[in-house]
Amino acid sequence: MNIGIAVYSNCHGLTPPELGRAVEERGFESLFWTEHTHIPVHSRRSSGGSTRGYAETMDPFVALAAVAAVTTTLTLGTAVCLVAQRDPIITAKEVASLDQLSGGRFQFGVGGGWNRMEMANHGTDPRTRMALLADRVRAMREIWTTDEAEYHGEFVDFDPIWSWPKPSQKPHPPVLVGGNGPGTEDRVLDYGDGWLPQVDMMDVDELARRASALRARAAEAGRGPVPITLFGAIPEGGPIPEPGRLDAYADAGADRSLFTLQYRSADEALSTLDRWATLIPR
Repeated sequence: MNIGIAVYSNCHGLTPPELGRAVEERGFESLFWTEHTHIPVHSRRSSGGSTRGYAETMDPFVALAAVAAVTTTLTLGTAVCLVAQRDPIITAKEVASLDQLSGGRFQFGVGGGWNRMEMANHGTDPRTRMALLADRVRAMREIWTTDEAEYHGEFVDFDPIWSWPKPSQKPHPPVLVGGNGPGTEDRVLDYGDGWLPQVDMMDVDELARRASALRARAAEAGRGPVPITLFGAIPEGGPIPEPGRLDAYADAGADRSLFTLQYRSADEALSTLDRWATLIPR
């Protein structure tokens, strides 16, 4: 199983190039960036906790482009890009540009989001965000794979357009569908190439059951194995998990585990990465 880093609340300490070099030098396979365009002051998590920290996330495409310029082997990704809050034509060009600049190292994690007030500020109806997400991803696929792309969907509609560059990866970077809800696997099979669930929303047994069922459905549809990237295998800069936990994730079907890095200084980030690097298979 590959081991990567997912980062958010990252306006302090290391710059994206410094972080990217540190992650690659320590042998991590990947660096994924989270996204929030802003956080409404009066929004709250379901637990009632503050959402202030989510407002400190850099734009993922700007940050990852900076990382791409100073790394050579690191897989780059979003975990997740809030496509339901984005223009699909602009986002398609950002994805293609980053994939070109990185030499085909980008993986496009997508999700519908959870902050309803944030969505509303973008004109997104939370009740239809999943259908909107699906429509926008399908439209982006057309832009990435067709010289004269045309799309007519429920939420996205355009006559033939030209848009270059196209992604380095063919037909396009893998689309990793985020989520743990009961309809997530349907969305993976509908418009995704992989699944990106959160570990804090399921135990190992549930992960194993759902991974097995998803791959069985993919095989029935004539598709190959569906890669699974597990978000939050170590949450928010937390301690090293008990022995065997990562092996259990791998046995349950995870192909990649992302450790969630949140830091307030360069020293804190580097010491956490040093500690976590001891878990990378050698």
